[in-house]
Amino acid sequence: MRGRRAPLTGSAPIFAALGDETRLQIVTRIAARGPMSIVRLTAGTGMTRQGVTKHLHVLSNASLVRGRRMGRERIWDLERERLRAAGRSLERISVQWMGLSVG
Repeated sequence: MRGRRAPLTGSAPIFAALGDETRLQIVTRIAARGPMSIVRLTAGTGMTRQGVTKHLHVLSNASLVRGRRMGRERIWDLERERLRAAGRSLERISVQWMGLSVG
């Protein structure tokens, strides 16, 4: 049982970060449009650059995004493997749930 629990525990920071609707929208925008600057991420959202930056730092601390300098801007991209790991965790939970609910 401990072997099964460890990968799920490692995913807790991912799910905590994605539990916020704004951060989930940021991840969705980057996934759909590719790497983006703060200017592009804030365009049309009604959020300030400071607000988006705050959310990006939470996502970065969960290793879901990474920022890199390009001239005067910071470009944010997804850590796709980290998202895949979260998907695998959800699959494990789903399989366990289906095993429990049968019968």
